[in-house]
Amino acid sequence: MMRSYSFLKMFRKYVTSSVMLILATILALIIANSKMSHAYTGFWNLPMSLSIGNFNLFSHGGSTLTVMEFINDFLMVIFFFSVGLEIKREILVGELSSVKKALLPVIGALGGMLVPVLVFWLVSPDDPTVLRGAAIPMATDIAFSLGVLSTFGHRVPLSLKVFLAALAVADDLGGILIIALFYSTEIHLDFLLYALGLIIILVLGNIRAIRSKFFYIFVGIFVWYCILNSGIHATIAGVIVAFCIPATLKRTPTFFIERIRRRINQFPVSNIEKGCKAPILTDNQIGILKSIENASDHIISPLQDMEDSLHTPINYIVIPIFAFANAGIVLEGLSFSNLFSGVGLAVFLGLVIGKFIGVFTFSWIAMKFRWVKMPSGSDFKSFASVCALSGIGFTVAMFIADLSYDNTIPQTAALLNDAKIGILCGSLCSGIISWFLLNRNLPRHIADKQ
Repeated sequence: MMRSYSFLKMFRKYVTSSVMLILATILALIIANSKMSHAYTGFWNLPMSLSIGNFNLFSHGGSTLTVMEFINDFLMVIFFFSVGLEIKREILVGELSSVKKALLPVIGALGGMLVPVLVFWLVSPDDPTVLRGAAIPMATDIAFSLGVLSTFGHRVPLSLKVFLAALAVADDLGGILIIALFYSTEIHLDFLLYALGLIIILVLGNIRAIRSKFFYIFVGIFVWYCILNSGIHATIAGVIVAFCIPATLKRTPTFFIERIRRRINQFPVSNIEKGCKAPILTDNQIGILKSIENASDHIISPLQDMEDSLHTPINYIVIPIFAFANAGIVLEGLSFSNLFSGVGLAVFLGLVIGKFIGVFTFSWIAMKFRWVKMPSGSDFKSFASVCALSGIGFTVAMFIADLSYDNTIPQTAALLNDAKIGILCGSLCSGIISWFLLNRNLPRHIADKQ
């Protein structure tokens, strides 16, 4: 029952954020192709700094971060920090907490990463610069994919919702590893050692039962700065710090619940006028209420508390800003031929065909060998329809595209534009195809409660 509640809560969260993503993307496309396009493009190149004396926190290699770099190298670290918290929770108590639970989505995610890369490699020109973007169609956008699935309401068995959410989490983990391994630049050992020292401090803090969220955030910011300047991509800092956040409490929840009950019983209400909207409390009453508030905070582990607190800023601020900054493709001078050759075609086919074939085929093989079972309440047709949703790639795909092709060099800037067109068109096509498949193959009614 708890598992069902957790995934339904996550399901509703991503459905809401998918609407924000769509609006931000449409707005970016409109502005980038209007009279405001120069102002739109120029804004992202403005410098951003947070300085104390000669030290600038928002700097990389001695250069101040631009607004675009701030979004991609700092705000997206917050996004990956949230993803890291989610992955850690799933590994500890969720759908990745045991081999039996994790095997199907992990196998599906593995196929969904390998086959799109193969498709990209087969379709794109044999050029090292172009092939740098082979990882772009690996990503699945959990917000958009769950958003499409939500339109079918109770027709979707809970097991398929769980599978898609767990698949996206495993997919995110794979994307993080790819970024760490293949999108790092020249390594600066001194900053790497500083980061390692700070990470050891975080781990020791966890071991020594430090549960202050401020402690982990404060040290985590400097971990980010050191990793940013070490040559390893800064988003990895978000995941590393997330895995250092404590998932346990100093005491059992029962201790704090008993404390709350005891303090509530001690609260004097006889001297508060009935119906009074703003009573003047005594110091003793304020102390009791503060004690209850403090005990309530301690019932939730720092990991779950931070994960829950980040939902709103991630869904309504970070991701929409990222989409607005990165989806502004200038369509002038482009034609449909950009989608039928080169990087555009490779990304498009990687998402629409590669993701579906990879996820479904690897999962089907695992089922045939009886390593895993088909999600309960579904058949191969409905399962295949959900697998088609994995071709909706946006947030992480756009992010990897930005890492793959430098926007300041004319040749690679053109490749980046083509890649983004492939992402937008491939995601849209996958969404439409999967919607029709789901509408045709999902059962008309689900008997069990979800």
